[in-house]
Amino acid sequence: MSNWKHRHILDLASFSLEDYEEVLELTNRFKVLQDSGSRNLPALQGRLITTLFFEPSTRTRSSFELAAKRLSADVQSFSASISALSKGESPLDTARTYVAMGADILIVRHSSTGVPAQLAQALDLSDKKTSILNAGDGLHSHPSQALLDLYTLASFFSPQNPTCKSLKKKKIAIIGDILHSRVARSNLWSLTGCGADVVLCGPKTLLPQDFESFVNSPPTDQKTDPIQKRGHISICRSLKEALNKVDAVITLRLQKERMSENLLNNLESYHRDYGITHEKLNFCKCKVPVLHPGPVNRGVEISGKVIEDKSISLVDKQVSNSIPTRMALLYLLAATK
Repeated sequence: MSNWKHRHILDLASFSLEDYEEVLELTNRFKVLQDSGSRNLPALQGRLITTLFFEPSTRTRSSFELAAKRLSADVQSFSASISALSKGESPLDTARTYVAMGADILIVRHSSTGVPAQLAQALDLSDKKTSILNAGDGLHSHPSQALLDLYTLASFFSPQNPTCKSLKKKKIAIIGDILHSRVARSNLWSLTGCGADVVLCGPKTLLPQDFESFVNSPPTDQKTDPIQKRGHISICRSLKEALNKVDAVITLRLQKERMSENLLNNLESYHRDYGITHEKLNFCKCKVPVLHPGPVNRGVEISGKVIEDKSISLVDKQVSNSIPTRMALLYLLAATK
């Protein structure tokens, strides 16, 4: 894995097609080992992985820590509620403390946009070799979730050989609260990067029209887009139209804790117009897989019956795939040292 060039993984705007292929290939190797019953590998023995979660998390934190343990790394957990943050310590000083303890990789989650990038920049300027892996920051990015979603879809479309080609020309619908979703933003980079066309659907208050051009320009600190030809993004306000001829559906949790103002009339009308049910999935014309990054608000963005329907719901597979995907990311970052 010597071709891996990313010192940190902060977002997916800088990922090339080769990067996606490398992650998918390595994830699949770890997935095969996991399914065969082989649990722990000595790949990161002696390495120290620290989870710096300044924001609550269940799935992301647990799967990252389990992924690190599966690679035989030492795992160190930070809890904001019992940390020196209450005494005024900054996230940067907290990070530096764990770097001084020998952390090779800091997995950082924060409610404010840009904190993982700021920590990475500060560590680089001080010539520290520690890598930062963004586990979710504000409304910006959640790269590992998008990559496990990518692997889940690729392995659904092509079980024997899940690659970027598995997504090319596929039509993927992302439904719901796009405005407050860092997962959706990362999904847009990864899915269009692999050649999929994405249709976004939601009310105007939760889906501004400018998301249609979201991937047209790289971030300000990035000169060019490493993907020569991306898939297309379109916006559709009607759920019936959005689901027409799609190959898969990703529905998003209503990000109630991130809403700074009243953007919805009520949850009942939201579920009526945009909630995913078996009845509304008939708009797809054929049976398609349904994904949800969790946690799920049953009866709001998706019905409990759809979640429990194993013939279409890939939610459990997303959780299962989160471990080998995050194993792959930790392994790749460790290989750069």
